[in-house]
Amino acid sequence: MTAAVSHRVWRFGADIDTDQLAPGAYMKLGIEGIAPHCLEGVRPEFASNVQPGDVLAAGPNFGIGSSREQAAAALVQLGVRAVIAPSFSGLFFRNAFNLGLLLLTCREAETLREGERVALDLQAMQVVTADGRRLACDPIPGFLLEMVEAGGLLNQLRRRLQTIP
Repeated sequence: MTAAVSHRVWRFGADIDTDQLAPGAYMKLGIEGIAPHCLEGVRPEFASNVQPGDVLAAGPNFGIGSSREQAAAALVQLGVRAVIAPSFSGLFFRNAFNLGLLLLTCREAETLREGERVALDLQAMQVVTADGRRLACDPIPGFLLEMVEAGGLLNQLRRRLQTIP
């Protein structure tokens, strides 16, 4: 989890809600059927063009709306590395970490530009831009970072159970 890896930024505005992330019309399809429709109402090309390791930079209140965990799961399914925003819905925040999606609370998230490359320095809790700018992020408790590293809560628990004699 160092700053060396570069991630492409997808820029979104404020108040991205769970219905935009996981549209209700597709909920019966399972995550494989939901993910291709992630954010289609805001950016129709997003799901088909996002690449594993890309990050989302958004305005405040990312993930507001319902408690559906499929909203975070769709981003995980598409390979999104992290979401960077000034604030998140509490329910989305916990669902994301439980599923292994990194959320970085960063007051300056809206200064990131579409298509720019950034690195995530999780030791310093900063987003580093290609021109060397460092955007401070709120600290994340170690157990949540471990959950992301493991790929989510279930994977983390499986790992722990394997170490029990």
